Amino acid sequence: MINCVTIDDEPLALRQMEGYIKKTPFLNLSGAFNSALDALAFLQNNVVDLLFVDINMPGLKGIELVKSLIVKPAIIFTTAYSEYAVEGFKVDAVDYLVKPIAYPDFLKASERARQRIQQSEPAELHDDHIFVKSEYKVLRVNYNDIAYIEGMREYVKIHLTDQSHVLSLMSIKKLEEKLPSTRFMRVHRSFIVNLEKITTIERNRIVFPPDVYIPVSEQYKDVFQQFVAKHFLR
Repeated sequence: MINCVTIDDEPLALRQMEGYIKKTPFLNLSGAFNSALDALAFLQNNVVDLLFVDINMPGLKGIELVKSLIVKPAIIFTTAYSEYAVEGFKVDAVDYLVKPIAYPDFLKASERARQRIQQSEPAELHDDHIFVKSEYKVLRVNYNDIAYIEGMREYVKIHLTDQSHVLSLMSIKKLEEKLPSTRFMRVHRSFIVNLEKITTIERNRIVFPPDVYIPVSEQYKDVFQQFVAKHFLR
C-alpha cells in the first residue's frame, strides 16, 4: 500500500482527489490539507510515499513545499495552469495533472508513481541493522532480531524472533540483493532465512517456533545443503 497526501487550497479539488485516492486499491490516504504549511507540519513528523500537490497556492506554493523537503516522496503535481509543467519537472515530479482531472488520468499517473516507488531503494542497510519504511514510520530492525522474511507480492513481511513482524513495501528480490549473504539466504521463492537462527531442519524444511515450516525449494536446495554440510559435525 502506498501512503499518500493530497494538498489543494480549492475545497472541491481537494475532495475530488480524496475520492480518487480512496477508490484506488493500492493507495492509502494519510492526510488531506488545504494549506501547504499545514501539510509541511505533517510531513515533518510522518513518512509518506507520494504527494498529490497543487503548484499554485497562497502562502507557501506547492513547488516551494516540495523544494523544502529533505526527504522527498514521489510527487504528482496538480494545477489549472499548464505553464507550470516545466517548473514541476525540474524537481523530478513523476507526473503533472491539469485540472479538471479525469480519473483515468489520475490512475495512470498513480501507476507511474507506484512503479517509481518500487524501483527506488527499499531500505537503508548497515553492518548490523536495516532501516525500512513501514506504514507511516521508518523502523530500525536489527539483523539479530530477524528470524525469516516472507515475500508477499509487492510487500515483504519481516518475521522477528519475538514472533512479531514488520510489513514493508518492497520486493523480496530487492531485499535479497541488499542483505549480507553471510547471514541471510534465499531458500524459496517466497522466503529468506537468517542462517544464524536456524536450529531445526526437518525433511528439507526449516522449522521456526512456534510451528512454522519453511520449505527449501529445488532451486535453492544445493546451496542450502552446502551450508548445512559446512557446519555439520561428523
